[in-house]
Amino acid sequence: MNNTMQQYRIVRKRFGQNFLIDQYVIDRIVSFIQPLHNQAMVEIGPGLGSLTKSIIKYIDRLTVIEIDRDLVRQLSEHPFISHKLNIYQQDVMTINFSKLSHELGQILRIFGNLPYNISTHLILHLFTYINVIRDLHFMLQKEVVNRLSAVPNGKEYGRLTIITQYYCKVVRLLEVPPQAFCPVPKVNSTLVRLVPRTNILHPVKNINMLSYITYVAFNQRRKTVRNSLGHLFKPQQLVEIGIDPKQRAENISIENYCKLTNLFYTKSLKT
Repeated sequence: MNNTMQQYRIVRKRFGQNFLIDQYVIDRIVSFIQPLHNQAMVEIGPGLGSLTKSIIKYIDRLTVIEIDRDLVRQLSEHPFISHKLNIYQQDVMTINFSKLSHELGQILRIFGNLPYNISTHLILHLFTYINVIRDLHFMLQKEVVNRLSAVPNGKEYGRLTIITQYYCKVVRLLEVPPQAFCPVPKVNSTLVRLVPRTNILHPVKNINMLSYITYVAFNQRRKTVRNSLGHLFKPQQLVEIGIDPKQRAENISIENYCKLTNLFYTKSLKT
């Protein structure tokens, strides 16, 4: 076993990392990201730096966020790339990306091979900083990307779909087999690009209310919306928006969820 493979096997597993080892896949990812030297590039979870080393060839400085102290030590001691790295050793969920954007002097291009156990929560967290993000490129579990890119009337369509597509255009880029990683995961992966919308298609008055309404609806997704949302809206209010009360959560369009949110907001002002 060569030294590189030994490294992949001995690193701690508690953060759920599966490291990219297929150079062809890495090169394809770089070609999709197209990093430029004058951009503020941020990598989440660089691991042992396989993608990092390929990206950094094209830029002068790269900010990386890594929670694992052993991986941070290896990156900081790397003879060829350490001088180009701005390393944050901390949980990415504690990063203030607005502050980071201000420090770097421009909006951010964020990418990474995300651990499966944090991907959904992290994406939702990043949306709270959407105004300082140019784009996002993530390697994710294929099932997560299916949810991000879903359309109504399917089982993948849900709260994550709605919140993601409210903020971003979703572009599937590359299907990646388990063999491209070490250790080999039990799932397929997909590279996805999320591009913040310059104009929100169906603006809501309060994004937290959209989050709440979709949470309530999809928490009881087998019920009709007459029942799941009955404590929030009267059947006639649903009909006036264009929603059949006999429909289920997965049958409601993003536009209509936004209409419900604005109706709920208006109602809250009167109480």
